[in-house]
Amino acid sequence: MAAKLKKGDKVIVLAGKDKGNQGEIASVNPKENKAVVEGINMAIRHTKQSAGSQGGRIQKAMPIDLSNLALMDKAGKPTRVGFRMEGDKKVRFAKTTGEAI
Repeated sequence: MAAKLKKGDKVIVLAGKDKGNQGEIASVNPKENKAVVEGINMAIRHTKQSAGSQGGRIQKAMPIDLSNLALMDKAGKPTRVGFRMEGDKKVRFAKTTGEAI
């Protein structure tokens, strides 16, 4: 199945502690149906100091379920994603505006 949300997409959170916040997808894991969004679902990780990095309490973005994310259209509103054929290419489009993504 084609991916509705991809790395680099601007998304808005629909549910959870960060509901209403916006961010950009940093990575997607389709097997687990999760994505990491910059600045969303932050958790503190305690790390040991090593030769290359400083130790301490470091904030890290944790994965969030794809069902809790919605793509933002050009107007900045959440939209669902559809697929259509344009010529011989399969293209994602925003269901609210009908524009290709």
